[in-house]
Amino acid sequence: MSRAFCIPGIIFLTAALVLGIITSISLPFLPAIDFVRVHFGNGVATSGAGMTELRFGVWAPCYYATNGARTCLDTGHGYSISISNQQNTANVIIGSSWTRGLAVHPVATAVTFIAFLLSFSTHTTVTLVSSLVSFLAAFLTLIAFAIDIALYGFVHHEIGKLPDVDGRTRTSAAFWMTFVTLLLLLLAGCTVCFGRRRDRMSGAASYPMSSYEKPSFFSRFRRNKV
Repeated sequence: MSRAFCIPGIIFLTAALVLGIITSISLPFLPAIDFVRVHFGNGVATSGAGMTELRFGVWAPCYYATNGARTCLDTGHGYSISISNQQNTANVIIGSSWTRGLAVHPVATAVTFIAFLLSFSTHTTVTLVSSLVSFLAAFLTLIAFAIDIALYGFVHHEIGKLPDVDGRTRTSAAFWMTFVTLLLLLLAGCTVCFGRRRDRMSGAASYPMSSYEKPSFFSRFRRNKV
């Protein structure tokens, strides 16, 4: 396959892989990388302490206390967190069923890594497999992005149920990084497909064509030589 199409595909996959790795690590290891973030104007209670901000990552939630200290719960995959208002008269629970699906992000990143390795081959069959694996990674990333949207919607709804709480739910860095990763994977897969189609068209045009000259009108009246 032409390197003019392989190189852009490799670049797209490289960018998607880097974003996928960062997104898969997220909280608590990367404090600025989270999917959903809730800002509390008047502070709320969680785990026995007041907080002004709550962030959701793949492996743990982290909250900022009123004194500015950051605390990440040591929960791992599929965590849950209880949030109460300042007077502890009402509480909501973000259950593990809404955060367990965030583990799809590392799975999509692993598939992206496989597509990235296959993209360096110049063999037509291997590059085709790389394109298919890229589309598979894009499909998994789409599922992960849908899970992110569901988590955002649920958190927004639950925070709104707390009385006397000024909570503003926002999407954060990892949310939009997932969306960009999805676009990059689609571009990578399409680039390889277009390159393969161009190679087929150029190969078909290279076949020798037999020349044929249409006989003239007067040649019909000429005598054939014996």
